[in-house]
Amino acid sequence: MIKKVTIYCSSSNTLPQKYYDETKKIGALLAKENITIIYGGGSSGLMGTLADSALENGGYVKGVIPSFMKAVEWDHKGVQEMIETEDMAERKKILIEGTDAIIALPGGVGTFEELFEVLSAKRLGLVTQPIIIYNFDNFYDPIIKTLNRCISENFMGEQHRDIWSEVTQLDQLIPTINNAPTWDSYSIKNAKT
Repeated sequence: MIKKVTIYCSSSNTLPQKYYDETKKIGALLAKENITIIYGGGSSGLMGTLADSALENGGYVKGVIPSFMKAVEWDHKGVQEMIETEDMAERKKILIEGTDAIIALPGGVGTFEELFEVLSAKRLGLVTQPIIIYNFDNFYDPIIKTLNRCISENFMGEQHRDIWSEVTQLDQLIPTINNAPTWDSYSIKNAKT
């Protein structure tokens, strides 16, 4: 049973409207499913949209934000819980503690960094939760293509496809988390290329 999910997403306020609309639906869905959202704590962009939507629908939202961002008031003032960290490294560590799944929405280099860090950590067995790439409007096609090329050219093993799952629409999200391949000690032991 899913109780908490970590979501990586953009803080930009200048994206095409379709990304805000989809993120709003995600926040509402998770709130209605009583799933706590753990995210980067921001009030702008997809971050703010996600938090606002979840809160409007009775959800619980936990933000994790570094002190330097809070100092310039980038933090969301309405979430039920806000953890302040010393730096980005601590933030990323706390974001995935005790979560049942990690979801990457469309984003920029910060989102990519977070996504690739958890993909690498899962490969090493440091995290075992499902990692969901939310490939809305084919945003992540180039990255998924690159990951698949890594496998086809033996930079990664075929079994590494189980590290992540892809969804392209909202109704796939919860079922994909629930049915994600298990990544346990056996998977890790047999994940060597």
